[in-house]
Formats: sequence, structure tokens, C-alpha cells
Amino acid sequence: MSHYFATIRWSRKPDEAFLDGRYSRAHRWSFDGGAQVLASSSPSVVRAPFSDPAGVDPEEALVAALSSCHMLFFLDFAKRDGFVVDSYEDRAEGVMEKGVDGRIRMTKATLRPRIRFSGDKRPSEAETAALHHQAHDACYIANSVTTEVTVEPEAP
Repeated sequence: MSHYFATIRWSRKPDEAFLDGRYSRAHRWSFDGGAQVLASSSPSVVRAPFSDPAGVDPEEALVAALSSCHMLFFLDFAKRDGFVVDSYEDRAEGVMEKGVDGRIRMTKATLRPRIRFSGDKRPSEAETAALHHQAHDACYIANSVTTEVTVEPEAP
């Protein structure tokens, strides 16, 4: 069993009344390795200046976590099969909408990886698809959510 920790910090500014809803949603995520990330509510949920568009919102973080987890497994499986990956770029997208139960949720995430291989051994289209399938099945984050995750590889 593994444990993961994040510290989330927010504080009200002295001039913010709070009860009127006119307070900043900007906050900071801190991780055990020392990384700190400016975070905020999504500007599509809470308008600026009460959100900070420069911050990462939880919805973006979920999409990034799905993409990152998939990529890390893909790289490992490619390495095991003897394929050299030079670069991996994903323009991942998440869709928030009302679910069948009427609650707003991340219903879909689409990963659009663009991968460059090098070396003498390069995967066929079918082998690349199999690597994506393996990565998706192994991804801890995809296995933890009800979001429909699809992979639509793009040509490099």
C-alpha cells in the first residue's frame, strides 16, 4: 500500500468579507518533493477576479493526472518492448457536464498523444495501439475514476 500527500493552503485576505462570496479562490498546492503549484477555481465556475486564471484548477489537474499516468505507463511498456521513445506530447481534454444522476462531473477525458520513436525497432500502428491499451488498463488514475477515458493518438 502506498500513501500520497498534498498540502492545500488558502487564507482569506483581511479586506475580504467572505460571506458575500467576494473572496479569492486562489490557493497553493504543496507536495512532498517541494513542488508548489498555484491553484484556483476554474474561471468558468467562479469569475475573475475571484478565481485566478493563472492557477491550475481541480478539473485541469484531473485531466493532467489522467494524461500523466497514461504516459508514464506507456513509456514503461514501450521500453519493455524495446521501442525507443524520443518525445511524448498529449493535448488532453476533459468534458464537464451533467451525469445521468443530474450531478456535474468530468464525464469524458480524451487523450491525444503525439509520440516520436527512434532506433531500429519502431512499433507498428497495431503495436502502438496495444501499448496504449496496456497503459490505460494499468493507469491507477483511470482505474480510480468513473470518467470515460479515450485515447486518440495523433501522427507526429
